[in-house]
Amino acid sequence: MQIIPSFPRLRAAALAAVAPVLAAFALAALVLVATPAPALAHDALEGSSPASGATAATAPGEIRLDFSERPLGVGAEVRVTDPSGASWSEGSPEVVDRSLHQKLRAGAPAGQYTVVWRVVSSDSHPIEGTFAYTVAQGSTTPAAVPGASSSPSAAGPGIQASQPGTVETPAPAPAAQNDFPWMIVVFAVVAVGLLAALGVGARRRLARGDEENDEVSEDRGA
Repeated sequence: MQIIPSFPRLRAAALAAVAPVLAAFALAALVLVATPAPALAHDALEGSSPASGATAATAPGEIRLDFSERPLGVGAEVRVTDPSGASWSEGSPEVVDRSLHQKLRAGAPAGQYTVVWRVVSSDSHPIEGTFAYTVAQGSTTPAAVPGASSSPSAAGPGIQASQPGTVETPAPAPAAQNDFPWMIVVFAVVAVGLLAALGVGARRRLARGDEENDEVSEDRGA
């Protein structure tokens, strides 16, 4: 006489069949989590006007920095100083497309000027650098009082075309996280162990059910 399998036996059989599949998915998830993601490159300064090391015939009215991507306007700073250390930057820098513009006060004397800049790149990481340029002839316009409002003079004809700077010093990128996700590993190991235990228990229940059915069949046959 054929014995119709009970619902518990069907459930145990289903668990025994699904357990290896779930274990494989858990191992695949563990491999994906443990694989480190590639580091993203920060934006870079591609050029400036005046260019690094250039000699301008007259004092420029602004400094322009050209980047590989559009920088964030928050936290941008450009400081331009003459040989005496006096600052000639006027107001806050302005982001236009992929360029950062910093106005300069009128009346700058001849000499070498140092530009120190700092911006927040498009990936939210700060980058900074410095370069120098030289003014051959000082401005004939009297120097404006620092903090007073004045219209920036047009850039002199001797300003060279934008070209990559040579002394850019990007800020160091944050150190990569070396902490391995041990909690995820422990969770995956526990999940695999539970699935294996469920599979073994299901097989044992199936075996016991088969033995009981055989005994019942023998008793009825007798």
